[in-house]
Amino acid sequence: MARIDPLPPDATAELSEDFAFFERTLGFVPNSLLTMQRRPALTRGLIALSRGVYDPKGEVDLGLKRLIGHMASMAAGCMYCRAHTGTSALRHGIDGQKLSALVEYHSSPLFSPAERVALDFALAAASQPNDVTDELFAELRTHWSESQIVEILGVIGLFGFFNRWNDSLATTLEAEPLKVAQAHLENSGWQTGKHDPKAKGNDR
Repeated sequence: MARIDPLPPDATAELSEDFAFFERTLGFVPNSLLTMQRRPALTRGLIALSRGVYDPKGEVDLGLKRLIGHMASMAAGCMYCRAHTGTSALRHGIDGQKLSALVEYHSSPLFSPAERVALDFALAAASQPNDVTDELFAELRTHWSESQIVEILGVIGLFGFFNRWNDSLATTLEAEPLKVAQAHLENSGWQTGKHDPKAKGNDR
Protein backbone atom coordinates (compact mmCIF):
# COMPACT_ATOMS: atom_id res chain seq x y z
CA MET A 1 0.00 0.00 0.00
CA ALA A 2 1.08 3.57 -0.62
CA ARG A 3 3.00 5.04 2.31
CA ILE A 4 1.54 8.51 1.68
CA ASP A 5 -1.92 8.79 0.15
CA PRO A 6 -2.34 10.75 -3.10
CA LEU A 7 -4.55 13.81 -2.73
CA PRO A 8 -7.51 14.44 -5.06
CA PRO A 9 -6.56 16.15 -8.36
CA ASP A 10 -8.50 19.29 -7.38
CA ALA A 11 -6.81 19.63 -3.98
CA THR A 12 -4.31 22.28 -5.13
CA ALA A 13 -5.84 25.03 -7.25
CA GLU A 14 -2.50 26.37 -8.52
CA LEU A 15 -1.75 22.99 -10.14
CA SER A 16 -5.10 22.66 -11.91
CA GLU A 17 -3.76 23.64 -15.34
CA ASP A 18 -0.80 21.25 -15.06
CA PHE A 19 -3.03 18.40 -13.94
CA ALA A 20 -5.53 19.13 -16.72
CA PHE A 21 -2.68 18.52 -19.18
CA PHE A 22 -2.15 15.03 -17.78
CA GLU A 23 -5.87 14.35 -17.90
CA ARG A 24 -5.88 15.27 -21.60
CA THR A 25 -2.74 13.39 -22.57
CA LEU A 26 -2.80 10.38 -20.24
CA GLY A 27 -6.42 10.17 -19.21
CA PHE A 28 -5.39 10.42 -15.55
CA VAL A 29 -3.04 12.31 -13.24
CA PRO A 30 -0.25 10.01 -11.99
CA ASN A 31 -0.49 9.15 -8.32
CA SER A 32 3.14 10.22 -7.93
CA LEU A 33 2.17 13.82 -8.71
CA LEU A 34 -1.02 13.63 -6.65
CA THR A 35 1.14 12.73 -3.66
CA MET A 36 3.81 15.31 -4.48
CA GLN A 37 1.28 18.16 -4.73
CA ARG A 38 1.65 18.66 -0.98
CA ARG A 39 4.61 20.78 -2.11
CA PRO A 40 3.32 22.61 -5.22
CA ALA A 41 6.68 24.21 -6.05
CA LEU A 42 8.32 20.78 -6.16
CA THR A 43 5.52 19.45 -8.37
CA ARG A 44 5.78 22.37 -10.80
CA GLY A 45 9.56 22.05 -10.90
CA LEU A 46 9.42 18.36 -11.73
CA ILE A 47 6.78 18.92 -14.41
CA ALA A 48 8.99 21.63 -15.94
CA LEU A 49 11.97 19.26 -15.93
CA SER A 50 9.84 16.54 -17.54
CA ARG A 51 8.75 18.92 -20.28
CA GLY A 52 12.37 19.81 -20.97
CA VAL A 53 13.44 16.17 -21.07
CA TYR A 54 10.57 15.24 -23.39
CA ASP A 55 10.75 18.37 -25.55
CA PRO A 56 9.21 17.35 -28.91
CA LYS A 57 11.80 19.55 -30.62
CA GLY A 58 14.58 17.27 -29.37
CA GLU A 59 16.65 15.04 -31.63
CA VAL A 60 16.03 11.73 -29.86
CA ASP A 61 12.81 9.87 -30.64
CA LEU A 62 10.22 10.32 -27.88
CA GLY A 63 9.33 6.62 -27.89
CA LEU A 64 12.97 5.62 -27.48
CA LYS A 65 13.28 8.11 -24.62
CA ARG A 66 10.55 6.17 -22.80
CA LEU A 67 12.47 2.93 -23.35
CA ILE A 68 15.59 4.61 -21.97
CA GLY A 69 13.59 5.64 -18.91
CA HIS A 70 12.35 2.07 -18.68
CA MET A 71 15.86 0.63 -18.66
CA ALA A 72 16.97 3.16 -16.05
CA SER A 73 13.98 2.09 -13.94
CA MET A 74 14.89 -1.55 -14.46
CA ALA A 75 18.38 -0.85 -13.10
CA ALA A 76 16.82 0.90 -10.09
CA GLY A 77 14.20 -1.82 -9.58
CA CYS A 78 11.21 0.55 -9.71
CA MET A 79 8.18 -1.43 -10.93
CA TYR A 80 5.92 1.66 -10.86
CA CYS A 81 8.14 3.56 -13.29
CA ARG A 82 8.63 0.51 -15.50
CA ALA A 83 4.86 0.25 -15.89
CA HIS A 84 4.57 3.98 -16.63
CA THR A 85 7.41 4.10 -19.14
CA GLY A 86 5.97 1.06 -20.90
CA THR A 87 2.62 2.80 -21.21
CA SER A 88 4.21 6.02 -22.44
CA ALA A 89 6.35 4.12 -24.95
CA LEU A 90 3.22 2.67 -26.54
CA ARG A 91 1.63 6.12 -26.62
CA HIS A 92 4.70 7.48 -28.42
CA GLY A 93 4.91 4.99 -31.24
CA ILE A 94 6.71 1.97 -29.80
CA ASP A 95 5.04 -1.22 -30.99
CA GLY A 96 3.77 -3.65 -28.36
CA GLN A 97 5.93 -6.43 -29.80
CA LYS A 98 9.01 -4.26 -29.40
CA LEU A 99 8.09 -3.39 -25.83
CA SER A 100 7.68 -7.08 -25.02
CA ALA A 101 11.07 -7.80 -26.65
CA LEU A 102 12.87 -5.20 -24.53
CA VAL A 103 14.22 -7.93 -22.25
CA GLU A 104 16.24 -9.29 -25.20
CA TYR A 105 17.16 -6.01 -26.89
CA HIS A 106 20.76 -7.13 -27.42
CA SER A 107 19.70 -9.88 -29.81
CA SER A 108 16.26 -8.81 -31.02
CA PRO A 109 16.19 -7.58 -34.65
CA LEU A 110 13.61 -5.01 -33.52
CA PHE A 111 16.40 -2.87 -32.05
CA SER A 112 19.05 -0.98 -34.00
CA PRO A 113 22.71 -0.76 -32.88
CA ALA A 114 22.12 2.87 -31.89
CA GLU A 115 19.14 1.89 -29.73
CA ARG A 116 21.07 -0.98 -28.14
CA VAL A 117 23.94 1.21 -27.02
CA ALA A 118 21.54 3.87 -25.70
CA LEU A 119 19.79 1.19 -23.62
CA ASP A 120 23.16 -0.17 -22.44
CA PHE A 121 24.05 3.35 -21.37
CA ALA A 122 20.76 3.73 -19.50
CA LEU A 123 21.37 0.53 -17.53
CA ALA A 124 24.94 1.50 -16.71
CA ALA A 125 24.22 5.14 -15.84
CA ALA A 126 21.32 4.23 -13.54
CA SER A 127 23.27 1.51 -11.72
CA GLN A 128 24.73 2.00 -8.26
CA PRO A 129 27.64 2.42 -8.32
CA ASN A 130 27.62 4.03 -11.74
CA ASP A 131 28.78 1.52 -14.35
CA VAL A 132 29.49 3.82 -17.32
CA THR A 133 32.96 3.05 -18.68
CA ASP A 134 35.11 4.96 -21.15
CA GLU A 135 34.60 2.10 -23.61
CA LEU A 136 30.81 2.30 -23.34
CA PHE A 137 30.85 6.07 -23.73
CA ALA A 138 33.08 5.79 -26.79
CA GLU A 139 30.61 3.35 -28.33
CA LEU A 140 27.76 5.72 -27.48
CA ARG A 141 29.58 8.51 -29.34
CA THR A 142 29.75 6.42 -32.52
CA HIS A 143 25.94 6.51 -32.77
CA TRP A 144 24.86 9.69 -30.99
CA SER A 145 25.97 13.34 -31.07
CA GLU A 146 26.86 15.20 -27.88
CA SER A 147 23.52 17.04 -27.88
CA GLN A 148 21.70 13.72 -28.27
CA ILE A 149 23.73 12.19 -25.43
CA VAL A 150 22.68 15.13 -23.24
CA GLU A 151 19.04 14.34 -24.10
CA ILE A 152 19.53 10.65 -23.28
CA LEU A 153 21.22 11.40 -19.96
CA GLY A 154 18.48 13.89 -19.15
CA VAL A 155 15.96 11.04 -19.29
CA ILE A 156 18.13 8.88 -17.04
CA GLY A 157 18.56 11.74 -14.58
CA LEU A 158 14.82 12.41 -14.49
CA PHE A 159 14.13 8.80 -13.60
CA GLY A 160 16.76 8.91 -10.89
CA PHE A 161 14.21 11.14 -9.13
CA PHE A 162 11.08 9.25 -10.16
CA ASN A 163 12.51 5.84 -9.24
CA ARG A 164 13.44 6.90 -5.74
CA TRP A 165 10.20 8.78 -5.23
CA ASN A 166 7.85 6.00 -6.28
CA ASP A 167 9.80 3.07 -4.87
CA SER A 168 10.23 4.77 -1.50
CA LEU A 169 6.53 5.69 -1.25
CA ALA A 170 5.20 2.44 -2.79
CA THR A 171 3.08 4.59 -5.10
CA THR A 172 -0.09 2.80 -6.17
CA LEU A 173 -0.29 1.90 -9.87
CA GLU A 174 -3.15 3.28 -11.92
CA ALA A 175 -5.31 1.01 -14.10
CA GLU A 176 -3.76 1.62 -17.54
CA PRO A 177 -0.07 1.23 -16.59
CA LEU A 178 -0.98 -1.89 -14.63
CA LYS A 179 -2.71 -3.41 -17.66
CA VAL A 180 0.17 -2.55 -20.01
CA ALA A 181 2.77 -3.99 -17.66
CA GLN A 182 0.84 -7.22 -17.21
CA ALA A 183 0.53 -7.59 -20.99
CA HIS A 184 4.09 -6.71 -22.00
CA LEU A 185 6.54 -6.71 -19.10
CA GLU A 186 6.02 -9.80 -16.97
CA ASN A 187 8.42 -11.75 -19.21
CA SER A 188 11.21 -9.48 -17.94
CA GLY A 189 10.51 -10.03 -14.26
CA TRP A 190 8.05 -7.18 -13.77
CA GLN A 191 5.60 -7.63 -10.92
CA THR A 192 3.08 -5.38 -9.23
CA GLY A 193 4.52 -5.90 -5.76
CA LYS A 194 3.99 -3.04 -3.34
CA HIS A 195 2.36 -0.91 -6.07
CA ASP A 196 -0.68 -3.22 -6.31
CA PRO A 197 -3.91 -1.17 -6.20
CA LYS A 198 -5.61 -4.10 -4.47
CA ALA A 199 -3.15 -4.11 -1.59
CA LYS A 200 -4.66 -3.41 1.81
CA GLY A 201 -5.20 0.32 2.22
CA ASN A 202 -5.02 1.15 -1.49
CA ASP A 203 -8.78 1.06 -1.95
CA ARG A 204 -9.34 4.10 0.24
